[in-house]
Amino acid sequence: MTAYDDLMAHARETEALAQVAGRLGWDQETVMPRGAAAQRGEESAAMEGVLHARRTDPRIGGWLERAEATDDIVAANLREIRRSYARANKVPARLAAEIARVTSVAQGTWAQARADEDVAAFLPTLARVVALRQEEGQALAEGGEVYDALLDDYEPGARAAELDAMFGALRPRLVTLREAIRERPQPVALSGTFDEAAQMALTRELAEIFGYDMARGRIDKAVHPFCSGSGNDVRVTTRTDPADPFNCLYSTIHEVGHASYEQNVDSDYLLTPIGRGVSMGVHESQSRIYENQLARSPAFAGFLLGRMRDSFGDIGITDPMEFARAVNRVTDGYIRTESDEVQYNLHVLMRFDLERALISGDLAVEDLEAAWNDRFAADFGFAVDRPSNGCLQDVHWSVGLMGYFPTYSLGNVYAGCLHRALRDARPGLDDELARGDLAGATGWLREQVQRHGALRGPRETVQAACGFTPSEAPLLDYLEAKFGALYDL
Repeated sequence: MTAYDDLMAHARETEALAQVAGRLGWDQETVMPRGAAAQRGEESAAMEGVLHARRTDPRIGGWLERAEATDDIVAANLREIRRSYARANKVPARLAAEIARVTSVAQGTWAQARADEDVAAFLPTLARVVALRQEEGQALAEGGEVYDALLDDYEPGARAAELDAMFGALRPRLVTLREAIRERPQPVALSGTFDEAAQMALTRELAEIFGYDMARGRIDKAVHPFCSGSGNDVRVTTRTDPADPFNCLYSTIHEVGHASYEQNVDSDYLLTPIGRGVSMGVHESQSRIYENQLARSPAFAGFLLGRMRDSFGDIGITDPMEFARAVNRVTDGYIRTESDEVQYNLHVLMRFDLERALISGDLAVEDLEAAWNDRFAADFGFAVDRPSNGCLQDVHWSVGLMGYFPTYSLGNVYAGCLHRALRDARPGLDDELARGDLAGATGWLREQVQRHGALRGPRETVQAACGFTPSEAPLLDYLEAKFGALYDL
């Protein structure tokens, strides 16, 4: 056994245990009884303690010193292990376990506060989560930018100042496009009541059309749709609304983008450090291109219209182009996950700024609701009506995911770049989408992005797939062309 062999045997066991810990989270958000929340917090803390001990095992340092990078795969695994080892050793075991315990319990507290429309009931818990993440960020930053240290967990190498500049370039053209659309007549909406069992049946069909392997996955309901797992056990959740089937269908396709990334990583990388998506930004590029550039395209809308009429009967729309406009309606709304493509990034940019202020201490937790409501009114032009449509709508802060939100917009930027490259590679893409044939598009994404896992860094992964340096320009060009045609601008 070489030092690298020993290192990888240790890493595989650690990755396997991390998957078990992830399954606890999936269980908590789907089928766990509410009364188990406190005990689950202790279980999660115990698992995190075991994982932290493995990630900081002193033997790792010795193995890393002696291991040799004999090829690109070995070099990538060593890179990921060095990064994990360095970060884990900066965070005390006590702190890692406490974060796991508190955020496990906080998720249930948030869900109840959201159901009760009671911000005050959640704020003490949120204050504790923010304080713990600040402490962790300070340990990781070692005198540098605390928010950047947290961001690095989700997008290695990214810096808030760089993202701020990119997002600053997005905002003016998005606002201009939105204002032009607001002056145009609104498309008709769906009408009727949509059976929730029929929604779930159709959403499973669409998941398989988009390449999700149900033999290695499952679809369940949760308050907030998410994807969990990697390799041969990758699960997604969705939600249903009898008045809005798009919520279920497009949430599922979005999560299937995440799941397909994890399912399609080269099987030789299973349970190794590179056997997963390289970053949340690249992950979001997959979920967003599946959901938007593919599933919300006018070409695919014609196919979906037929399947919806088969599933639900009369839905109030019969014309494919009118249905495409309904799928892509740009309307005022509170909820990020239900937002149209034009305004989605404005929701993310608001959260990015607010969480940076929370972590820096410039925004006190008790002032969050007022700050959210003020910023929302300024950015969207109308007032938040209730907390579940405001600062209680997202699960992220309750589970400590400070630094996660900007990866949604970065993922949109990456998706814009990948979509341009995909169109160049497959000039007949619209004909395929109109037939409900996603094999060519998802196959291209599998070969160019997904199968490589974390072999390369995030930006390098996208650049290798596209053949050009990623920027916000392809996304903005795509949005202006698509919505210009849909709204006759």
